[in-house]
Amino acid sequence: MSAVVIDTNVLLIADGKAAQMSAHCQIECMDRLDHVKVSEQVALDESWLILEEYSNKLAPNQSQTFGSAFLKWLLQVQGDPDHTTWVKITPTNNECTQFREFPNDPGLKADFDPADRKFVAVANAHPEKPPIIEAGDSKWLAWRDRLSKHGIQLDLLCHAELQAIHKKKQKKKRKS
Repeated sequence: MSAVVIDTNVLLIADGKAAQMSAHCQIECMDRLDHVKVSEQVALDESWLILEEYSNKLAPNQSQTFGSAFLKWLLQVQGDPDHTTWVKITPTNNECTQFREFPNDPGLKADFDPADRKFVAVANAHPEKPPIIEAGDSKWLAWRDRLSKHGIQLDLLCHAELQAIHKKKQKKKRKS
């Protein structure tokens, strides 16, 4: 069974908590999470940074929405190696936003969102270097090539929407 790292926004979009993304994207995220439950392992960090982020943004015990239900399932199966795989990542700062396992690449370190570094560290620390599933943050498009140079791949859901958002942000950035 192959492993994947899942960015929090995939669960949020599946929950309908991302107004910038379409209903089609929500369905795509829901389908992908269903596929993960049946056919893949979720790669997580032993420090629980990813699960804590999921839990801070979703309500697995209070909500029956799709992303929250996925988190509840993940918490229930966290000890089952058929569904989860755990890796150790080593924070190098008190905020737990920098990691020894994050690629030593000045281009990534300079502008990479600190909140997203844990996903990259987990993918990089895992022996299979599983892909990171991403759906709602167009910044990942700018990082894709650099991550690929370090053997880290992205599984971009809602790709056309992400590209449109990214182009719009780039245009706005050039104007300012």
